[in-house]
Amino acid sequence: MATSSHGFAGPADLHLHSNHSDGTESPAEVVAQAHAHGVRTLALTDHDRSTGWGEAGDAAVALGMTFIPGMELSAKHEWRSVHVLGYLFDPQDEALRAETDRIRGDRIGRAERIVRNIGRDYDLHWDDVVAQTTLDATVGRPHIADALVARGIVRDRTEAFEGILHPREGYYEPHYAPDPITAVRLITEAGGVAIIAHPVTAGRDRMMPVPFIERLIDAGLGGFEIEHRENTESGKRMLREIAAKHDLIVTGSSDYHGTGKPNRPGENTTAEEMVARLLAHGTGTAPRVP
Repeated sequence: MATSSHGFAGPADLHLHSNHSDGTESPAEVVAQAHAHGVRTLALTDHDRSTGWGEAGDAAVALGMTFIPGMELSAKHEWRSVHVLGYLFDPQDEALRAETDRIRGDRIGRAERIVRNIGRDYDLHWDDVVAQTTLDATVGRPHIADALVARGIVRDRTEAFEGILHPREGYYEPHYAPDPITAVRLITEAGGVAIIAHPVTAGRDRMMPVPFIERLIDAGLGGFEIEHRENTESGKRMLREIAAKHDLIVTGSSDYHGTGKPNRPGENTTAEEMVARLLAHGTGTAPRVP
């Protein structure tokens, strides 16, 4: 096992999901998959929750891996869905916990509304969705997609999202999420480091305007997840320029969801220098090291 001069193991994948949100595997299984794919430092970043940290951290340490506590916080800028990765924050921070509780609570109501809409035209019920969740997972559209698969209405999640769950089909319902500036501030004020996840998945027309990104940087944004399979090459070039100008952290990650997505652990990784900067800036909670 290679260990960096900064004391953590590499390669590093800083964006993976378990069944505590919309992944299909337990935190320990996610860690095992990451290890099998050569990852030696990882972050579990379930949506709007940190409940998988204990299990994932224990599994990582047992395998000689470094575990970085993380979360993917939902946010919204105008019509854009924005995901803010938070690392090394204090999970007991009252303001951040209140916001994640609100987000998760509204996600449940939104999911129920979507299922009612779909149920007008397809044989789908709320119990079908509940059957696809585990523990107190954050219920979302991926679980509805899994229920559609289980009922034989679609073949897989991809077909569900390209068809029935696409906003153009008319079943979509919005959900509450804070603006990205609030999200960044909540994470940083809880001692964490805020990184915008997959910011340029559909080019400049979907990207947050540069003046707004500058405001995020002023609010404490730590950097961007640039190496991600869904980011466009033109978007990545622009983000690298912004990151260089402001000396921001840049990361690369898989966004692994188990069988929920084709993404594989370690398909994109984060440079040793950037992991070291992340660890140096995060003060809300400590990484787990072997």
